[in-house]
Amino acid sequence: MRRQIQLSTHISAKYNQELENLKHSVLTMGGVIEQQLVNTLVALTENAPSLAERVALNDSRVDSMETQVEQECMRIIAKRNPTAGDLRLVMTVSKAATDLERMGDEIARVAKLVTKNNIPSSDDVIAGMVDIGNRNVAMMRATFDAFARQDDKAALFAYQQDNAIDKAYKKILETTAKEIKSAPEDIKLWMDVLWAIRSFERIGDRCKNICEYVIYLTYGKNMNSSSMKKTVKKLLKQNNLSIDF
Repeated sequence: MRRQIQLSTHISAKYNQELENLKHSVLTMGGVIEQQLVNTLVALTENAPSLAERVALNDSRVDSMETQVEQECMRIIAKRNPTAGDLRLVMTVSKAATDLERMGDEIARVAKLVTKNNIPSSDDVIAGMVDIGNRNVAMMRATFDAFARQDDKAALFAYQQDNAIDKAYKKILETTAKEIKSAPEDIKLWMDVLWAIRSFERIGDRCKNICEYVIYLTYGKNMNSSSMKKTVKKLLKQNNLSIDF
């Protein structure tokens, strides 16, 4: 049976609602981030600078959302003095918001590649970028779903998807290296492309962080701690998953 943390029952219904709102704020932020990535992939595929520009401009909205989440976390800590599972939830939300904001920065960096008209001329490179981008979208959705349901197994399923992203990343680096050798005079453009590709890879790492927060929220322990590794390995074996610690 899926393990899920049970938040404390509080005398104050308002406190319960505050915690639910806090959790919902992260999921709302995640939805904005996901749409930002989808729009960036469309802009990259269709060479649509205007759409990419909207993505870049909308990054300030993501920054503002993170600030609001952090302020609410601090307010709840100061006013409610949360303990146990409640405190873990507040800390998890705070950390997740930070990773989401950084995902937004990575996505904006890719979008600026389009606004600067630095889209690579190689169809193979573009196809590789779109492939890794689509894998990021899938991992994001799995990660946000795991967070919403506070589901440890779902978190591990999302976590292991980064393996495929890392493989796609290595593959596109090899493809890009070949293109650079054939057109070394365009090295400045290719450097921007390489940074954008790196941003795609980093998005997967940020998703992994959030998956780890879900494990922490569920068990109260870091998934990489020696006391948790046995539990995590058991879950992996039960679900035919494989991840690197």
